[in-house]
Order: sequence, then C-alpha cells, then structure tokens
Amino acid sequence: MNTKCLNRRDFLKAGAVVSSFMIVPRHVLGRGYRAPSDMIALGFIGCGRQSGGLRNRFLDTRETRIIAASDVYAVKQDAFVNAANKWYSEKLGQGTYRAAAGIKDFREMLSRKDIDAVVIAAPDHWHAAMAVRAAEAGKDIYCEKPLSLTVKEGRAMVNATRKHNRVFQTGSMQRSAPEFTKAVQLVRSGAIGTIKKVYVNVGGPPKVWDLQSETRPDGLDWDLWMGPNTIERPYNNELAPAMDAKFWPKWRDYVEFGGGGMTDWGAHMFDIAQWGLNMDASGPNELVYSEPGKGLIYKYANGVEVVHRPIEGKQHCHFVGTDGEVFVARGELRTTPEPLKDKVFNAGDAGVYVSTNHYKDFLDAIRTRKPPICDVETGHRTASVCNIGNVAYGLGRSLKWDPVKEDFEGDKKASQLLGRPMRKEWKV
Repeated sequence: MNTKCLNRRDFLKAGAVVSSFMIVPRHVLGRGYRAPSDMIALGFIGCGRQSGGLRNRFLDTRETRIIAASDVYAVKQDAFVNAANKWYSEKLGQGTYRAAAGIKDFREMLSRKDIDAVVIAAPDHWHAAMAVRAAEAGKDIYCEKPLSLTVKEGRAMVNATRKHNRVFQTGSMQRSAPEFTKAVQLVRSGAIGTIKKVYVNVGGPPKVWDLQSETRPDGLDWDLWMGPNTIERPYNNELAPAMDAKFWPKWRDYVEFGGGGMTDWGAHMFDIAQWGLNMDASGPNELVYSEPGKGLIYKYANGVEVVHRPIEGKQHCHFVGTDGEVFVARGELRTTPEPLKDKVFNAGDAGVYVSTNHYKDFLDAIRTRKPPICDVETGHRTASVCNIGNVAYGLGRSLKWDPVKEDFEGDKKASQLLGRPMRKEWKV
C-alpha cells in the first residue's frame, strides 16, 4: 500500500474497526485525548436507563474505549451501541464509526482479552453473579450500587475481588461530590464534636409481588433476565420498561430483585453515614425495631445511633454532634454553627480520601492498582447496613449483629435471610 497516497479517511476505514481505533494517532483523536496505548477498554453489562449516564460519564473522561455492550433486551443493547458509536463518530470527525459491539451473553464479553474492565449496570439480583465471574476472568470492575442483594453475595464479591487482585469501584458516586466530601471532613475532623446521632432519610423496605403477567416484547430473553433467581416471576413492563418509558424500572421495589428505597437511596445515604463514622470496614452491632413505619435504630459499639427515617421528602444524611450539626443532601450542605460550612480542608485532612470524579478515580485506580474511593469492601459494608435493615423490617423485630462474623447473634431465622437460593448455573 502506498502510504503517501493514503488519506485520513481511507486510513480510518482500513482494517478491522476496533483495531483501527487502537492505532489512531493522538493528533487524530484531538486535544485532550490519551494515546490509544493509554486508553482503558471497557465492556458494559446492562444497557438500561442507568447505563446511558454511566456511558457518557466514562466517555467524557477521554480515557476509555467502550468496545462491547451486553443486555438481554436487544433493543436496549442496540440503542446503547449506537449511542456509543455515534459519540466516537462525532469526536473523530467521521460519518460512521463502529467501535462498540453488542454481545447478548456477558460471559462471552468476559472471555475477550481486549477488554480491561467491565461496568455492571444490571438489576441488583444479577450483581454478584456478574461481578464474581468478571473477577475470575481478570477484569477490573465498576458495579452500580447497591452492591449486592444479600450480605453473603456481597462478601462473595469481596472475596473474588481480593483473590484475583482486581480493582473494584462501587457506583456510590456521592463520595466524589464536594458537598458530601466536605460533610465527612467536618464530621471526621471533630468540627461538630463527638457524634451522637445520624439521621438517614430514605425510603423503606421492598414489597411483596403484586404485578400481573403481560405480553413479553420481542427481543427480550426473560429467562436470562431472571438470571440467578430460583423464584420465577412473569414479565411486566414495570420491571423491564420499553425504551420510551418515562419512569425508572421498578424491579428495585420487589424483594425478588431489589431492596426497595432502603437499598436504592439507602446505598447512597447510609454510605455517607458509614463514611462519616469511619466504619467502611465495619458496621453496627444492634438494630432496634419499634413498629411499622416508625423507622429503625442502628446502634454502633462507640455509642453512636444511626436512625433510619422512612418518610417522604428529600433524601439526606444529618449528623448531630455535641458541638454542632451537619446536614447534607445532593447539592446542599447546612451546618450549625453556619460558618462551619466554609471551613477549608486540604486533601487527606481528617483521613478523608478526596475524589472529584468518580469515574476517573476508577480509571486512575486501574493504572495505579491502588483502591479507589469506594472499594468493594466499602460498598459491601454499606449494602450490608441496608440489607440487614430489611431483614429487621421483614421479621418485625430487633436484632443483634456481629460485624466481624457478619451474622446475627442467636437468631437462626434471621441468619437464613443473609443469603438466598440461586440457580446452579449462577451460584457464587
């Protein structure tokens, strides 16, 4: 081939599409892009509503190549792939560009050697089965919150990550937002004295099945959507909405697939409580139940009480200390005394890890092999707080919890609820 006569358009068309992207020089990618050898190749598992935002956030870093996407619903997988390829086409100045490929079975994606890491954005009942297999395949992992459907599944995810030396970022992105970072810095620095109580305002536990069977749309593999579950449920649009749906999928509301508001928003706000209390590797030792709808009190060994308030209103985390208070919600930070919110901290003050971009933090961790801001153990401990709370709500009674053994004390029935039966093919 006469390279002197090879223009830019012909060059980009030459060869296989993915390999052509890998050899595109830095100047073609444009200012702000990394050289192809520096880019991290990503595969997405789950192409529903949440995945679109994640895709854009990772693309915005200019440090990744999304080369594969997997979903059991063909129309969603295709839409994701088309959106990724459109982004690359526009950024590379081409009319058409094929970088990402659709793969129905995520296990095929995990077998590919050209994928460095996976982003798991599937429903909660799938997280453990996918993450454990990803770790076994040597992939680094970004997994949406809440990390796991049960405590035992979360511990299996931690064990697999450690065994195979993987980097794992939990999608609790509030840890990379300035208002939450400042809140935790204030609490951990002693600015409001000794912490006595923390109020967490998020929804309540999941509900029992109440949906009717509906006609399954073409292109949806419902058996694969059910995945690890041994309890089968019929298709309903509330669980796997059509592409044009204006609501978030409601699988998270049902005990078979999610943990209700307790894990959905709880994985965000209990996470800030755990972070502020420096309990990322531990948890409470007692759960005090009063009556339905009145909340739950988590008691920690140091005397702090975290109060879950399942009431309507803005989700938030509210720390109360002997010398002041810190209230934090998305886009909002209030303190008592008020001037405290203007206190300036440097990175690392009060032992607080500072990240300003949750997605880039993950990519940086892949390169350095150091833990990211919300490592798998951290995500597991937060999910555990939410999940054991749901056990207490489900049983309607107080419970003693051992955060070291990760088991309830003297309560076999409660302990049985720390895991769930899984199909043999998907056990972890």
